[in-house]
Formats: sequence, C-alpha cells, structure tokens
Amino acid sequence: MSGFHAMTTLLTVAAATVVLSGGRCEVAGTDGPAAVAAYSLSGQNIEWPCTSTKSVYLDSGLYVAKNVIVTRAQVWGNRAFVLTSRFRSGVPFTVSTVRLECEHRCWPVLSPYPCWALHDEGDPNAIQNAVDIYLDPTGLLWVLDSGLVNTVQQPVRRSQPRIFAIDVKTDKVVKQFDLSGLVCSASRLNYITADYGDDGKAFVYVSDAATRAVIVWEVEANRSFRVVLPKAITHDCTGRRDVLYIALAKGPAAGSGSLYLTYLTSNRMYRIDTCNLRRGCSEGTVADLGPKPEKMVILGTDGRTTLYFRYRGQGDVYAWDTDRPGDGTSFGSDRFTLVRKADDCGRLATHVAPDNQGGVLWILESNFPDYISGAVGCLGANVRLQPLVAQCGK
Repeated sequence: MSGFHAMTTLLTVAAATVVLSGGRCEVAGTDGPAAVAAYSLSGQNIEWPCTSTKSVYLDSGLYVAKNVIVTRAQVWGNRAFVLTSRFRSGVPFTVSTVRLECEHRCWPVLSPYPCWALHDEGDPNAIQNAVDIYLDPTGLLWVLDSGLVNTVQQPVRRSQPRIFAIDVKTDKVVKQFDLSGLVCSASRLNYITADYGDDGKAFVYVSDAATRAVIVWEVEANRSFRVVLPKAITHDCTGRRDVLYIALAKGPAAGSGSLYLTYLTSNRMYRIDTCNLRRGCSEGTVADLGPKPEKMVILGTDGRTTLYFRYRGQGDVYAWDTDRPGDGTSFGSDRFTLVRKADDCGRLATHVAPDNQGGVLWILESNFPDYISGAVGCLGANVRLQPLVAQCGK
C-alpha cells in the first residue's frame, strides 16, 4: 500500500470520529495527542524559569511576544517540537517544545528546547536562528541554524551556519556540524531533511537557494560536499530572494528514495534520486517532472511517498502520491488530491508532517503573510497545530 493510500485510510477514520465536547473538537475513542483537535501556539504563552527572567527579557527588548511565530512542527509521542525563527528581534528562542496532552490543550506553553542556554543570542556555542527542523525516525531532531538573525528587519550575522542534532529521547545535543566551508556570503539556506541508506548510515540534505545547490553531509564519515543543480531549474524563476523547497519521498527498497526539488517561483518540478545525491552526482540525474499548474508552497510529506502542498496565496491543501501505480514520473493536476479546504480565518498552512509512529498527520497553519508585513497586532500571529483531517467533498 502506498503512503498516500495508507494515510487516507487513517484520515477517513479520523474525519468520521470528530465530536464536540465542551466547546472543543475532539477525536472520539483516543487518549493520545490526536484526541485534541487544535492547539493554538502563541508568543504570549512562554514557560519562563522565573518572573525576574521574563522581566529582564522584556526590559531589554529580548522578548517581544508579537514577534514570535511558529512556522514548522515535528511530533514525537506527546510532544511537538516547533520552530520560532528570529525573523524579528525579541524572539527569545528559536526551537521549543509543547506538550500535546489533554490538560494543556488549546493554549499550550512554549518551552525552549532543549534548554534556555542553547538559545542565548550572541553566544557562539548556541543556536542563533533555526530556520528549519527535521525529526528523523530514530528520534534525532536535525536543526538548521543559519546564524543570521532579524532577517525581515535588519539582518545581523551572529555565527556561521551550522547543523545541530538533538536526541529527543535524551534531550541532549549529540552532533554539531559547521557549514562555513560549504557556503558563501550569498548563500541562503532554506530547508533540511535527513535520510538513511540501506546500511543504516545517515545523510543530511540542506537546500541553498542562492547558489542552486544541495549540501550533503554523510554523518558517520563526517564527509560533506555540495551538489550543484543544473541551471535549467532556475531559468524561469522570477523571485529575487527565491525559496528552494526540498521534500524527501521514500522508495520501495530500504535506503532508497527521491528528493523532490522546486523553487517557489519556478514553473516546473524536479527530482533527484538519493543514491545520486550521496555520490555527489547531479549531471544527467535530475529529472524534469513537468510544469506546475501554479506556484507551489511545499508543506512536507507523510514520511512515505506522499508530498503535500498548497498554491501560493491559497489555503487549500493537496496531496500528490509520488508512488501512485501507473504514474511513472507523471506530474500534474490530474494526479493531485484535495485533502483540506481553506478555513475561514485567513490561515495558510506552513507545514505538514507525520508523528513518529506515522499514525497521525499534523498540519500547522497561521497568518504568516500578515506577520511578515507587520500586520498582526499586539497579540501576535494566529497559529494553529492540529491533525490533518480530510475534508474532500465538504
């Protein structure tokens, strides 16, 4: 059974069991995190070590609640690990955790992860600005730190870009990798994902939009290199500061898979098999899958073969099963399935990801465009994390 069809079965069951309880939507018959239909994540709700620490952060401008916005989320057990990048000043930490438990539902607090000390702005040993996170099946949370803070105001370079690996089972940093030898001053790092070969060895991939490259780190051997992508993938791009999306889909055999790539403003979708990435080979190995119906925002995958996306400026969420029988390398609107209609609150999805057991698919939505334009007001962004429930035909 392909990833999409397995997840569709789960979503259909979930959609059939949503009930109202005390004014809140809950999924009947479950006791875990999926029993709560929605969590509102706000910079107003932060777990401080003490009131005096909060006062110091407020008085010094290190904490401005409305400047905190969650844009990515990864779920392991009853915890969600969320990304709060330093787009603006006043963001006290850029990776945090929230408890997905009944007593904390609706408005859970954000706690810096794994600790406050690892997010001290200006500390060369701390995470300066996490711009993406990826939780792999073994429980390693891979954190991409660009080192550049206040990116929509007055950008400041605090450190060279790095990768941190945090074991969520122990809450300890177990690996750190300096990317300074693989980037240049123009580099613009966007996304990170991790993969394992058939021998169990880990590979980490990072997209660099400005240099048209994917950075590859073979973790155990501590070997790294850049795979420069063909010029053709940028020839129709129109964005001055474009985004290079990468999404990893698993293959039928252990250790196999493909990385799907596209620029936000590009008109086409591309793919490179991970076996070629690991060898550092891009010449003749990047497949052009065809034109995109519109500009796409890639949201994530189900951890198997299905890629989720929405069109730029639109709220409907679609799924594309890359392993659908008979598809081959076909790509187009006739292959897409609408899995969630836009809500009426103006929120747009920024991330879709499975939990660590693959039983629940989570979606993160917010009024991110309002945040970027500075139009969120004193209460900050409107962010919601909840299980993705199929709404097709409603």
